[in-house]
Amino acid sequence: MDIHRRIRRTGAVLGLCAALIAAPAAAAAGPPEPKSPHAPEVTADQVMPHLRALQSAADRTGGNRAHGTRGFQQSLTYVKGVLDRAGFRTSLRPFTHNGAPGYNLIADWPGGGDPDHVVLVGAHLDSVGAGPGMNDNGSGSAAVLATAVAMSRAGVAPKRHLRFAWWGAEEQGLIGSKDYVRKLSAAEREKTDVYLNFDMTGTRSVRQWLVVHDEPRATEAFEAYFAAVGLPTFDVGIGGSDHESFGDAGIPVSGFSTGLGDCYHDACDRIGNVDPAVQTLSANAVLGVTWQLVTR
Repeated sequence: MDIHRRIRRTGAVLGLCAALIAAPAAAAAGPPEPKSPHAPEVTADQVMPHLRALQSAADRTGGNRAHGTRGFQQSLTYVKGVLDRAGFRTSLRPFTHNGAPGYNLIADWPGGGDPDHVVLVGAHLDSVGAGPGMNDNGSGSAAVLATAVAMSRAGVAPKRHLRFAWWGAEEQGLIGSKDYVRKLSAAEREKTDVYLNFDMTGTRSVRQWLVVHDEPRATEAFEAYFAAVGLPTFDVGIGGSDHESFGDAGIPVSGFSTGLGDCYHDACDRIGNVDPAVQTLSANAVLGVTWQLVTR
C-alpha cells in the first residue's frame, strides 16, 4: 500500500466523500452556512508540530506523559493554549486517581450549532509510564487538535454543536472518560448524538484502518472516506479504547485506529515511531468526517 502517494489524493477525496454520504437535516434551523461547503485540509506541517510539542513535554520531564506527571501537565497546558488561541471555550474537568490529580480538557466551539445535538470528538492525552507515547496516543491527540484548529481557521458554522475532548488517566483503565460520562446528567447524555474516538492514528506499516462500527452515519462516513482513497478497513466494536466508556452508557460512538505498532507501550514510542504520511491522512479523515457530521 503506497500511503505516501495516496495521501496526495486527499483533497479530491474530501469532495467525493461529501457526495457519497447523504445526511439528514439538522434538528434546528441552525446558523448560516460555513465559509466553504467542503472540509478544509491539513498538511504534515500543520499536524506534526503538535506531536513534536508533546515529545518535548516528555523529554523535559523524565521521558513520559503519564497520569500524575509533569509530562502530562505540560501536554495539557500545550493543548489548552493552542485551543484558547484558536478561539475555543476551554475548561478543565478535574478528578483524582491513585492519589494524584487528573484532568480532562473540554473545548467547545462558540460559533453556533444546536446545543441539543452535540458531536463530541476526542482522544486520550496521557501515555504509559514506560515512554512518551507518541503513537499511543500523541498521534490521536494531535489529529484531534489539528482538526479543531482547522475548523477554527475555516470559520465553521456548525448545525450541531461541536465539542472536543482530551482525556486523562485513560492508560490507567479509562479513568478520565469514565469520569466525564459518569458526571453527565441524563439530559446531557441524550444531547450527545455521537462520540468519535481516535486512539493511535500514525502507526508505521499500517495494514488497515480499524473503524469503530456503531453510530450508522459516522460509520458510513469513515468507511466511505477510506474506500475513496483505496485503503482497507476492518470493523471493530465498542470495546477496547476510550469510546467504551460512552458506548457502555448508551451514547453512540465511532472513530478509528491504525492499530498497534512495534513500540506499543514501550520507551521507543517516540516521534520517530509515527509515520507523518499516515498521521496526516488520518488527521484529514478526522477533519473531513467531523465537518460532514456537524455541517450537514
